[in-house]
Parts: sequence; C-alpha cells; structure tokens
Amino acid sequence: MIYYFSGTHNSRHAALRLGSMCEEDVRFIPDTDPYTQAIDPDNDKTIGFVFPVYAWGVPPIVLDFIKRLPKSMAASINEESVYTWCVATCGDETGMAVEMLKKALRERGINLSAAWSLIMPNVYVLLPGFGVDQKDVENRKLHEAIGRIEKIAGMVNRKENTSDVHLGPMPKLKTSLIYPLFMKWGVNTKKWHYTDKCIGCGKCAKVCPVGNIAMIDSHPNWGPDCTSCCGCFHVCPTRGAQYGSVTKNAGQYYNDN
Repeated sequence: MIYYFSGTHNSRHAALRLGSMCEEDVRFIPDTDPYTQAIDPDNDKTIGFVFPVYAWGVPPIVLDFIKRLPKSMAASINEESVYTWCVATCGDETGMAVEMLKKALRERGINLSAAWSLIMPNVYVLLPGFGVDQKDVENRKLHEAIGRIEKIAGMVNRKENTSDVHLGPMPKLKTSLIYPLFMKWGVNTKKWHYTDKCIGCGKCAKVCPVGNIAMIDSHPNWGPDCTSCCGCFHVCPTRGAQYGSVTKNAGQYYNDN
C-alpha cells in the first residue's frame, strides 16, 4: 500500500510509478479515511508514504493522517513485519522532513525501515525569492527522476533498510526555524483571489487536492483549508488565480505526466 499527498502532481507521479513497479495499491490521502485503514497480509507487502517537502518539513495533512491511523494497524504492521518506507519529493533538499515523519510514525507505534528523497521541479511560489526552475533544469530533474524512481522501486522490492536523503546544509536549523513559521504564517487564504484574466474554466477547483475552491458565479472562491500546494496557481491557463501580488510574475509548473 502506498499513501500519497500531492498538489502539483510531482508526488502523485512518483507514487503511481512506484505503485506500478512495486505492485502496490496507491491511495490519495485526502480521499482516504485513516480510521478505516488496516493491513491485508495477503496483499500489502509494504507500506509507503510519498509526500512533498513543505518548508523543510512534512505537509500538515500528511502528519494529521498518520496521527489518526488506528493502533490496530500499527500492531498488524509489527506482527506481520511489514516493510515501511517513504519518499520525500523536493526541489533541492529535505531538511529534517524525514525525521519529522519518523517521529509521527513512532508515535503511532510504527518504525520506518527506509527513506529516500526524490528531486523534482520546484513549485513553491508564495514567498519572494522562491520560484519555479528554468525549463532546462525542470527537464533535467524530470529525466533524472525516472532512473531514481526505478532505483527506489528496486530497493523497496528487495526490502532494503536504508536512508538516502539529501538533507541540505543546516537541516536542523531550517526545519526548526522555518517550518513553525510556515505553519503559523505560511498560508493566508485571504490573499488568494481571481483577476479579470479569470475565464471561469474551473481548473483551479478541480485540481485542489482538498476541495478548498468553490466556483461561485463562474469564479473561484477559496475556503479556509488551503494546504499551500500552489496547484491552483500553476494549473490556471490565464494566470487568473493569484496570491496577493507575489505570484504576479511567478513562473508556472504542473506535472501532467
């Protein structure tokens, strides 16, 4: 079983490919009830978590999902010695995101056997100084990710206990300092708005992973449950979805592989 979260589909792309290569079912976290999750010894060879790195940490929606997994599932994982692993997709580095995930799993009685980082194109554009990659860098990352995913799948199938994660410089400082600020101030839903470029196509509402956008009078209206995935901005064909003024000149990227 592979559980994943994704906004711009980098992690979705990885999860689906890994699911195919590892012959595992793939479940999208926002559409999955954590309280009903259980281990099927005949089908669940491994348990994987695939998620994007947010501010050198784990998306809150992923942590919340893990916190609500039943203790009976953890007991089954331990009794059946189910191999548990994760892949953290990131633009460049993970910080201490994997350690954060490990802690959340341990609190549910689950030990992480292996972890990998997977470099994918940058998507975060909601703060000055952050932006998407140049096209040549984007293409290189996507090309290199193919071989990286194949390598990870091989190690998952062999159930190797390993940690191959690019932490980056000063990972503890970044995660301990930036992530709490992101949690408190990183998403201001009031800043999301549409401009006169909006054509009412509804793509932003369709792509929102948590159904936080409602189309009212053919225009998007953002609710309070934004995950800061930036998917609505990146998928907009006219750049009519904007976050304050910071995205006015930001580049767009969406993984539709």
